[in-house]
Amino acid sequence: MSFISFNNKGLKAFLAVVCLTAAGPVFADIEGDLRSAFASLEKSGSASAEDWFQLARKARQADVLGIAEIALERAGSAGLSPLQLGVETARLQVAGDDAAAAVAALRSLFEQGFTAVGFLRNDPLIESLAGNAGYDALIEEMTVQAYPCAHTPGFADFDFWIGEWDVHTADGQQAGSNSITREERGCVLVERWRNIAGGTGMSVNFLDLASNEWVQVWNAEGGTQINIRGGLTDEGMAMAGTIHYVANGTTAPFRALWTPLDDGRVRQYFEQSNDGGETWVPWFEGFYTRRSD
Repeated sequence: MSFISFNNKGLKAFLAVVCLTAAGPVFADIEGDLRSAFASLEKSGSASAEDWFQLARKARQADVLGIAEIALERAGSAGLSPLQLGVETARLQVAGDDAAAAVAALRSLFEQGFTAVGFLRNDPLIESLAGNAGYDALIEEMTVQAYPCAHTPGFADFDFWIGEWDVHTADGQQAGSNSITREERGCVLVERWRNIAGGTGMSVNFLDLASNEWVQVWNAEGGTQINIRGGLTDEGMAMAGTIHYVANGTTAPFRALWTPLDDGRVRQYFEQSNDGGETWVPWFEGFYTRRSD
């Protein structure tokens, strides 16, 4: 598959380069080296896609675009990967001031499943297209595909818990501090807890689209393990599952509720059952206040 349509224009461009009178000795040396490399590959009948590709890149970087164009065609015919071919085609089109053709090459890649938007944004030549309407629209489409959690309904359901918090018990006593951050482009919320005695714990929270349930997996330094599932309700984020104590090997039913309050705080209420779910006893109740520092 080829991303460039080669015709007499490309051949004429190459012949023009061959016949060009150099503007200076340095340019002449570079151009001469490229012509020699091209002639050598052509004479050898090389079918190495990598050899032709490297020549195309060097020629494009030296702004000898006629050689770059033909060398890239040879690389494509020799089996260069569609990804390498498409990206280098776009670079070559940018170097030749044909933004529309560059965007078309990139869109062709996108339509084949390429979504590495970060790769494009970190390529100085391709990113020089920023501000071009077609390129900007393509980057936006790629971003949605590359980072789907940030653009999928449901992944923001627990965002009210995100922040840096001081946590107090119902009687106003300081219990500890908690940091809740959105990570992996919105795919997970990570909790990092520290109590007033210095004890720590952490959890990973995410929307499991296979079951359409929110999941929390908690582990603390003392061997407390919580694995609960649920979702957003009228009262807040509600989950249920089990708590396991590594120290004594026991497991019990467990449930949790996080409720956003009108004053901006969040109430966290955990309960454990010691009779298989018949009755429930409070395990922890905390009120989250956003830290001011």
